[in-house]
Amino acid sequence: MTLMNGSRPSWEVLAAQKQKELFSSIPAEWRVPGDLLPPASQDDVTDWPETSGWLTAQEVSITSLDATTLVGQLTAGKLKSVDVVRAFCKRACAAHQLVNCLSETLFERALAAAEARDEYLAKTGQPVGPLHGLPISLKDNFNLKGRDSTVGIASHIGDPSRIDSTLPQLLEAAGAIVYVKTNVPTAMMIAESVNNVFGRTLNPRNRRTTSGGSSGGESALLVLKGSPLGVGSDIGGSLRIPAACSGIFTIRPSFGRFPGRDCRSGMPGQEAVQSVNGPLARTLSDVIIYSQVVINSQPWLRDPKCLPIPWRKEELPEKLKIGVMWNDSMVIPTPPVARALEEVVTKLRKAGHDVVDWDPKDQPEGTQLLGRMFLADGGKTIRHELQRTGEPWRDEMLDYSAAQELGTSEMWKLHLERTAFQNKYLDRWNAAGLDAILCPTTPYSTTKNGSFRHVGYTGVFNVLDYSAVSFPTGLTVDKAKDTVPPGYTPLSDDCRAIHETYDPELVHGHPISLQLVARRLEEEKVLAMTETILQLLKL
Repeated sequence: MTLMNGSRPSWEVLAAQKQKELFSSIPAEWRVPGDLLPPASQDDVTDWPETSGWLTAQEVSITSLDATTLVGQLTAGKLKSVDVVRAFCKRACAAHQLVNCLSETLFERALAAAEARDEYLAKTGQPVGPLHGLPISLKDNFNLKGRDSTVGIASHIGDPSRIDSTLPQLLEAAGAIVYVKTNVPTAMMIAESVNNVFGRTLNPRNRRTTSGGSSGGESALLVLKGSPLGVGSDIGGSLRIPAACSGIFTIRPSFGRFPGRDCRSGMPGQEAVQSVNGPLARTLSDVIIYSQVVINSQPWLRDPKCLPIPWRKEELPEKLKIGVMWNDSMVIPTPPVARALEEVVTKLRKAGHDVVDWDPKDQPEGTQLLGRMFLADGGKTIRHELQRTGEPWRDEMLDYSAAQELGTSEMWKLHLERTAFQNKYLDRWNAAGLDAILCPTTPYSTTKNGSFRHVGYTGVFNVLDYSAVSFPTGLTVDKAKDTVPPGYTPLSDDCRAIHETYDPELVHGHPISLQLVARRLEEEKVLAMTETILQLLKL
């Protein structure tokens, strides 16, 4: 959007217009009447779609199915894609009105595609592809023709993409249907999904808590079953943190397995730490099916940065050797996460697996490297976009606003430090003979809005480019059990602040997630190992 004198409107004007356009894109029949919406004081809204009476019984039934089941019924012709897509579009609209999770809608495009899928199946008796008729939601950074990708920055409003990113092209070729994009934080560089354009996405399990970031719009939408399968991205934990805060599944793949071509970045050109994309879902089987379809579609023929590695069947050893990282030597996990880690380790040992302690001595260096690489441009890239509309820095981005730019020589040296760190970590891993590391995804189950700290548990594995799964353990926070022990001694200022703000009453009943990490490019193995753990947990 540009004024007649060539200037840009202020960020406030742009944001207000964008929010108005988003709400206007929701058809009147999919807008929940005010008297049916839960009061603002109601924290948990996860059962609202089933109990409000606003959705029909058929819509509730369809949207309660996982992606794997939906694909089976769609390809067999037991469900029509039009009915499935319409049901998820309507439920996504409800989710947005409950927790503010969307950034763009594509309802007309999606319903037209669904009709085409149904016609093709009726005419040929064959599905379009392995994801025939399945609606899939996308994080805001995926470009879709004719739609903005603001990545939470006002200067990108009114700058619609001329093309679709490679990933949605691939998914649609496999039969899937894209229907919404979801909210992110400013430049996708905050661990909570909040920005000056759309505001904050809330956690449906407790709207006083965060759904995480930067793929928090996706995680919130999935928990409310407004999507059967979503795609986010991860540069420091942006898939795993929202998954853990919401109690769902995700995989952070190594760079080169899934295509990232033609996506919008919050910091374009920053490649010291590579951004990757991956699925979020309510079941691990959905994550696996998505991964198989994307990799088997030969993405290396569409994206030159993808590696020509087909999906590999993984044969696990009968006895796994797993290193457990009880803490990262910077922040002790809050009591529920520590308890979940202990219980999973106990079950692994009881099943005969070899579980050893993993020394976290290298984690601080990895965390520092991550931060230095993120701030290497002195915040100039983000600052430039903010200044175009007078948009202020958010408080969460203080480090970026105060950063000093590195010169080329210093950046090259930083790359050498990163490589040395990767070499050292791999050598230690191999010497220990590990199959995986089991550790917290975050120090929290979730935490109150605006209080998330510390991405060290996830970010180090971005520096290493390791494959990692965040998974719910089936355990939930118990306010009676999960209290800070009397002998607790903080490991750092962040550790102290995290435990001071930890509120067992606030997160009582919330799912507790953990993280399983394999070496680089071991996506098939880490998913298979997670399946093994889930079997022990009987999930």
